[in-house]
Amino acid sequence: MKIIKNSLIKVLFGILLFTSFTSCDEGGDPDPGMTNTGQFAGDWFINITDSNGDVYDEHVLHSTYNTSANDNTMWIDDHENGYWIKCKITIDENGNFTATNAENLIDGSFVTITDGKIEKGAAVSQGGHTVDKISFRAHFDYDAPGYDLIYEGHKRTGFIEDEY
Repeated sequence: MKIIKNSLIKVLFGILLFTSFTSCDEGGDPDPGMTNTGQFAGDWFINITDSNGDVYDEHVLHSTYNTSANDNTMWIDDHENGYWIKCKITIDENGNFTATNAENLIDGSFVTITDGKIEKGAAVSQGGHTVDKISFRAHFDYDAPGYDLIYEGHKRTGFIEDEY
């Protein structure tokens, strides 16, 4: 009986040892890559003025992130701060973006975005770091014709000296 018990322990130990070496195989390429808009995704501190030159809000945190379609569309989202915007934009490989009569998911209105641009290394953060710049004009369907909001800001670095 002792021989059978020792043999069983050795067999079980051998199976455990064998599976510990083969169960870690990831198979294929474990790097999923990046979406086609990933280089433009991030958080932004944006100042908002209106077309009359009046300051609406300053240093409002916005986010840009890819859509699930991965088709050169992104979301711009202020998380219900600022002027309440969350809509899809279409962006090209140079960072130019627009939206034509896009649904604003926060309040059901429609917004048209023109002159949208994300420029690499074109801004300076509060702490003096060179960062990307974002700028665009937005017209909401409930605003008077010719009344636009002008958004301009810089990418968030995550450094404490750059937080507002």
